[in-house]
Amino acid sequence: MKVGLISWAGSYLTSECYGDGVTVLGTSLGRKQTWELQVTMKQGKETVVELLGHQGRYLLVDPDGSVRCGQPAADQQSQFLLELHHSGTWTLQLLDSRKYLESDGEDVFCISRRPSAYHRWLPQLAMHVHIVLYSPAKQCYARADTDLDRVWVDTPVPYPEECGFVLRFKHGMYHLETSRHKYVSRRETLAKKPSTHTAFHLNLQPRCLAFLSDRDGSILYPQGKRGLLCLGDSPPEEEEKWFVIKRCPQWVSLKTKAKRYVSVICDTEVYAGSDKVTPTSIFRYEFDPETNAVQLKTVNNRYLAQRKFKSIMANGRRMEPETNFRAQWHYGKIFLQAFNGRYLGTLPIGLVVASAAHPGPSEALGVRLANRSFLVLRGRYGYVGSSACHDVLQCNLVDPDCIELLPCKPGIYHFQACGRSFWSLSADGTFRTWGKFALNFCLEIQGTNILAVLAPNGYYMRGDRNGTLLADSEEVTSECLWEF
Repeated sequence: MKVGLISWAGSYLTSECYGDGVTVLGTSLGRKQTWELQVTMKQGKETVVELLGHQGRYLLVDPDGSVRCGQPAADQQSQFLLELHHSGTWTLQLLDSRKYLESDGEDVFCISRRPSAYHRWLPQLAMHVHIVLYSPAKQCYARADTDLDRVWVDTPVPYPEECGFVLRFKHGMYHLETSRHKYVSRRETLAKKPSTHTAFHLNLQPRCLAFLSDRDGSILYPQGKRGLLCLGDSPPEEEEKWFVIKRCPQWVSLKTKAKRYVSVICDTEVYAGSDKVTPTSIFRYEFDPETNAVQLKTVNNRYLAQRKFKSIMANGRRMEPETNFRAQWHYGKIFLQAFNGRYLGTLPIGLVVASAAHPGPSEALGVRLANRSFLVLRGRYGYVGSSACHDVLQCNLVDPDCIELLPCKPGIYHFQACGRSFWSLSADGTFRTWGKFALNFCLEIQGTNILAVLAPNGYYMRGDRNGTLLADSEEVTSECLWEF
């Protein structure tokens, strides 16, 4: 779990790039302010952690109480006892000396054994803000009901778009935004805009285990048989209030040249026969960064696999090599090469097989994001969005814009801004959000929640070090990869 730690003064614990210095001079959550929380041991209800900075060095305390980054000579230098408090804040107590980590608004040190407000740190979750909420007690995910303006915790597999939420952090509080851009509030119905009624404390534990509470201490948890998410004093069982915060998974649909969706019928057979997207035609797109293999998982937790006679069946298990495919992208469409070296296509009756030695138009599959009506893009330097200080779109923001996706042809989308105008592209490769005409953008999935965007001018979209979003790259580089 990666977090930023905000001091009592509102500034961030920062691992400086020069030397081994640690300060609290950070004004926003960037790479230098991001710490990986590593649990080293559990002592009953107490948790001992280490903090790993962006350069691979640990937060250390020297015998004189000074704090720096480096490699620990002994465990006593880097192990902290993590204590959680009602307001969502943490205290970090050095396990060896029992002294607390504190700041004076500029420097960081560890000299006092008596906790005070100066020792409190507010954790800000550093994961991408587009998330899903999983209830271990209910074994279900939260889902926004757009008809009733409520949230239910009742979905075993988070393939619907309504399971996705945007976790907004403002002024030390969190606002939970639904896929239709409404907000969970203290009232049981959803609110149209963020306000004090939609602001919650995030009580965060290691491994992204958390619960939400309001300023009065009431807890947001699923209630009743249907699991309505609403406020209560405390749940009957302690574990009912906890959620695991996970990244919003990528589910896709695949469309053939004949404009039919690849679907699972009779539990295991794979055909391209449906002209509409149904749960049986939605697949979780999983990617192995070590082998670059793609796996397609059904809503029934089975994988597509290449079987005898070149047929594709939905009866695979994750560790089987027959479930691995190689993906080749071409202007928003994908060619999938199966375990036998052949490419996926369809027979005249619609049966999906891996029989083509070389990919052609019949093997090109249109890919559509099945559970995303919008994108939140984060690159090397921050989030993509508009800024009051610039007239072009930026790529280094803390608070992102939601880019509305208007599907065009398979794999091709129009990008729309929040004001219902379109993204426009200038001759110099910069973007603005007041275009009158829709432009075509191709999305290419390059990893787990990672994609590249091919802009209308034929170049890939990239984030520049100076903060400007540009479309000027002929190939996919690290600056062209976007977490979504």
